[in-house]
Amino acid sequence: MNNKTADPLAPGVHEVMVDGLRLRYHIHGSGPVCLAVPGGPGVIWESLRAPSLEAFFTMVYVEPHGTGGSQRLPSHPNGYTRARYTRSLLGLLDQLSLSRVLLLGHSHGGFVAQHMALHHPDRVLGLVLHASAPLTGAEHMSEAADQVGEFVRRNEGRPELPAALAALQSVEAATDDEGITAAVRGLLPIYFAHYWDREDEFCGLREAITCTYISSVDENGNPEIIDDRADLPGLTVPTLVVVGQYDVICGLRWAKELHALIPHSRLVVLEDSGHLGHVEEPEVFAGAVRTFADALTT
Repeated sequence: MNNKTADPLAPGVHEVMVDGLRLRYHIHGSGPVCLAVPGGPGVIWESLRAPSLEAFFTMVYVEPHGTGGSQRLPSHPNGYTRARYTRSLLGLLDQLSLSRVLLLGHSHGGFVAQHMALHHPDRVLGLVLHASAPLTGAEHMSEAADQVGEFVRRNEGRPELPAALAALQSVEAATDDEGITAAVRGLLPIYFAHYWDREDEFCGLREAITCTYISSVDENGNPEIIDDRADLPGLTVPTLVVVGQYDVICGLRWAKELHALIPHSRLVVLEDSGHLGHVEEPEVFAGAVRTFADALTT
């Protein structure tokens, strides 16, 4: 249901047209605006919902084109490059009459946020890279495999472990929304530091999560391999890097590399989190973001 109010930053669900395509976003909380870009690509926006931030910020949770209630590209499931996502975000800011915002990107959303900050620094007041990395490709996947191995050692003997690992293996074979949703629901415990010890807290998210299948190629079928290492030393936007100590996909190695590459960046390690620190340690996460945001205005 669309929010019919004339105020595009009023709490609720809103839709705008960007490049002739419907783009849906959700407003929660009050305070300075923070534009939040979820991961995946293709994972529902609720995966990044952070009520702990909504006490301090007007959170603008975007549903990227192709995901949820936002319209798909004509080339779907292909064509969802970082440049295309960035264009959508810039169009949304224009529709909201916002010249600059605090930009928070989680996981793949972090890759998008990096791209936007590198290419349009005038639109980004501050950048929060939450569970991001400077690159994708073989090196990134090799590190992830090592971290999954560490996860297995920490959870050896748990009866639920084989099913989670099988779901992780099934991701590459998924080619539709149902397949990728089943895979992500199945593997989700691997993305937490201690999922099975806190299952009562996290099972609701696992049961509710849905995904859209989005490929890793552009509209011409060419893969988008990301490597921002040469560009990040020139990033001029104030940046906070947040990582979970037990993140298997965008872990401590990559956070430290981002921190080393980005001038004057700050690094916060969430000691009891995996890939979803805003869910696992919400108050610590929100405190880090608020402290960073407060410094932008002093």
